[in-house]
Amino acid sequence: MSIDALAATDNSAATALTEAEIFDAHQGGKLSIASTVPLSNKRDLSIAYTPGVAEVSRAIHAKPELARTLTWAERLVVVVSDGTAVLGLGNIGASASLPVMEGKSALVKTFGDLDSIPLVLNTTDVDEIVETLVRLRPSFGAVNLEDISAPRCFELEEKLIEALDCPVMHDDQHGTAVVALAALTNAAKVTGRNLEGLRVVVSGAGAAGIAVAEILLAAGITDVVLLDSRGVINSSRADLATDTASKKADIAGRSNPRGVEGGPAEALDGADVFIGVSSSKLDEEHLKLMNRDAIVFALSNPDPEVLPEVAVKHAAVVATGRSDFPNQINNVLAFPGIFRGALDAGARRITPAMKLAAAYAIADLAAEDLSADYIVPSPLDPRVAPAVTAAVAAAVVAG
Repeated sequence: MSIDALAATDNSAATALTEAEIFDAHQGGKLSIASTVPLSNKRDLSIAYTPGVAEVSRAIHAKPELARTLTWAERLVVVVSDGTAVLGLGNIGASASLPVMEGKSALVKTFGDLDSIPLVLNTTDVDEIVETLVRLRPSFGAVNLEDISAPRCFELEEKLIEALDCPVMHDDQHGTAVVALAALTNAAKVTGRNLEGLRVVVSGAGAAGIAVAEILLAAGITDVVLLDSRGVINSSRADLATDTASKKADIAGRSNPRGVEGGPAEALDGADVFIGVSSSKLDEEHLKLMNRDAIVFALSNPDPEVLPEVAVKHAAVVATGRSDFPNQINNVLAFPGIFRGALDAGARRITPAMKLAAAYAIADLAAEDLSADYIVPSPLDPRVAPAVTAAVAAAVVAG
């Protein structure tokens, strides 16, 4: 089946979903643990458990590094959330977030071939979460932070990276950013532009928005302007001047080189690209201010900042976060391969170079059939995770 046919099948299935079908699929949860060794006779039990297992425990006690090969820990990704920013549902708590985290773990296993379990925590205290994961460190090999509200998510990720000797990534930030860069790389080609010369407006300065801005700057795009609920982010804003430790203040000093002030109209005047990662709406009149053959990524879910049928009147390339429109910017294109590549290569950190490598690997997979309606591969394309894994692992080796 072709990618287009597969996508058509997926879209048809999505529109036919029923409440009964959804709840039936979630009965008992979406995950289970299966043994990798036989347990059908006494000899099997003696090898897998007592007395045989004692030999393995003694060996690890003598040489702790053997835990990497004699347990599942170093190939286990824990999906961690406190339930404070779940999908479009907001702060719904740990228990209500668990179905989402189960789904994320299922994606890690299906696409990255890594074991994964969800850990939802009944605390929103950053230091308590860090302490919990530090204490649990012998049990896992990587941490995928998920659905944690900003600005706490920034502090939590930074503290965990320092506290743990294993890969840590907040997927809401970096997964979104990686796929957005992949899509923008190809959208620039479709519209005959040079990536580094683009004028980009990012609407939303929370977790995803700042991560998108960071990766665009790392990719060599210098003209990046961010918008939050108060307007354009720049170094002269009084609220940022009094909060110099904030992520917004930091990015203000490294973006907006033309010193744009005002709101969406001023930001989009003469812009090539709009990337929306907030709940705000984009006025069609503001779209008209953008340059010819504009690029519009309206990524809010379930309701994009502007509907694709409106955006295409003024833009040459349009992407959303939804599966029922072309060019879905879906994090599953990135995070399974990023974690697999990092763990395969024995990385202790996920670096900007690894994220750039992942973005370019995703972009390359769509290059052969590139068009305005196909700037990133399908999330179900079996080539994606292996390509991202290889690119990330190579970036680790390259240093």
